[in-house]
Order: sequence, then structure tokens, then C-alpha cells
Amino acid sequence: MLAVDKLIKQYGDFTAVDTVSFAASKGGVFGLLGPNGAGKSTTINCISGLLPPTSGHISVDGADIVKDGKKAKRSLGIVPQELALYEDLPAIENLKYWGMAYGLRGAELDTRVAEVLDHIGLADRAKDLPKKFSGGMKRRLNFGCGIVHKPGVLLLDEPTVGVDPQSRQRLFEMVEAERDAGACVLYTTHYMEEAERLCDSLAIIDHGKLIASGTVTELKAQLSARDVLQLNGDFPDTGVGGLIDTLQGRGMHDLELISQADGALTLTLSSASQYLPEIFEGITAMGGSVSETSLRSPNLETLFLLLTGKELRE
Repeated sequence: MLAVDKLIKQYGDFTAVDTVSFAASKGGVFGLLGPNGAGKSTTINCISGLLPPTSGHISVDGADIVKDGKKAKRSLGIVPQELALYEDLPAIENLKYWGMAYGLRGAELDTRVAEVLDHIGLADRAKDLPKKFSGGMKRRLNFGCGIVHKPGVLLLDEPTVGVDPQSRQRLFEMVEAERDAGACVLYTTHYMEEAERLCDSLAIIDHGKLIASGTVTELKAQLSARDVLQLNGDFPDTGVGGLIDTLQGRGMHDLELISQADGALTLTLSSASQYLPEIFEGITAMGGSVSETSLRSPNLETLFLLLTGKELRE
């Protein structure tokens, strides 16, 4: 349903997206993950037709987004991170507006709008103005506007930002319902637990390049059961490299320094808990100190740190 082939987007000498390729199928949720500035939003904007690619091809349900943009966009539904609502129009009129924009009319439009209002849990607030809604209700209406025309490909750009836990759960259920109805869902998020729950497969991009892709299970298999150990304290810049070499020589063969900044070291290591005393001893020997320790078991966020050296929420 959605195919991105060797996508490049340049702004002068700057390459925001560099030869990115992936495909997403109907009846599935494909996650697009990356830290801020990775090229994620630019990729989404090229897929939606808001930005023309410098080179490469994007097809939506078999239609090229550049050469046959009208046909491709008829199959697209977009739920942007920034709310795309008319605050002074009742909820039902917002849905009718977007339904008509995609060609729905008459009884077909009325029936579909009623279905969506029920689906997003706003049937009893249909005639109320969005400016009177809570943040979670606005997010649900924003979602409804993106699906009113039953799109084959649904782009969701961080749809749960700033919502309460109850609304977040409802949004999850709506995403799963679209998937189960056969839509191809492209999902971007800053929350790894969302990706692990919803996504069948993922692509991780950083500095405009695709650095990993596959199913959640396949990506987790790359971890080799390594933990992430974050240490806060005082660490001499010149001593960390020697510390890593020393600890590797003591049997911590897969020990790797992920990042060092602002009084924090992030390391990855198998069975890290059993090596903590030796790590602390080595830090003390190099003239450093540890004030706080955080140990995380292997998960998708561990892989993200390993690949990018960054927190996803940067």
C-alpha cells in the first residue's frame, strides 16, 4: 500500500533525507522512529505530498505521489501532530468538511460522519465546539477527521502527544481498529512503549539515513541481551576510553560506550548487574565518582540508544 524507494530530500547543500527506502502493507502498523532532526517529519511531508522529493519515488496504493498526486492523495488520511480543526465549527461540521473534501456527499456523508462520531466517542458532543473540548477530545476529533473518508493509508504523526492516559488508551484502540479494518498505518511516536505495542514493523532513521528496519522481534534480536547502564556523576574526559579498554580486558567483551555528556555515561553490556562492583571500582581508580545509577533491561529503547546514542525524546 505504501512504498518509499530511495527517497532523497535536499535543501541546498543540506540533505535532510538520504536514500531512505521502506514499504508498509495493508492491515499493519509501520513505525517510523527517529530523534528530533532525524528526517522523520521531512519523510512524512514527502509521503503526504506537502514536499516534493529531490529524487526517489513514493507510491500510495500504486499511485506515484508526484506523477499522479490526486489519485495517491485520495487514498491518504493524515492525522498531523498539530491539531487540524476549526475551533468555531461544531465537531460534526468539522467531520463533514473533511468528508466533503474527499468527495463524500448526501446520505453517504451523513452515515459516515455518524459512524466516526460513535467510533471516536463524541456522538453526544457532536454539536459542541472543539474550543470547549479537552485536549484528549480534540485529539480524538483530529483522528476522526483523518479517517472520515476511509483511507487506505493512514499517516499518524505522534497522535498521542499531550493527552491523558484514558484518551491515550482510546487512541490506541482506534489505531488498532483501523489496522484491523485493513488500513496501512504509518505511525510516528516519541514513546517506545507505543511502538512496541502497536507496530508490526519499524524503520529507525537518524541524520536522514535509515539505520535499522524490520519487525519488532527482529530488531530486538540485534540486542544480544545487552542491558543499558546509565551512570551520573563526575567522570574525567581523558579517562573514560582507558576505563572501557580495561573493563573489556576483564571479561566485559561486549561493553560499549554509547554516550558521554553532561556528567553522564551511557554504557551497554550483557548481564550488567553482575559487573557493577568492577565498573564502580574502575571509575574510582580513574578519579571519577558515581552519584546515581540506572539499569534497564533489553527493549526497543535499548536498541535505539545503541544505534543512535540518543534518547528518542530528544
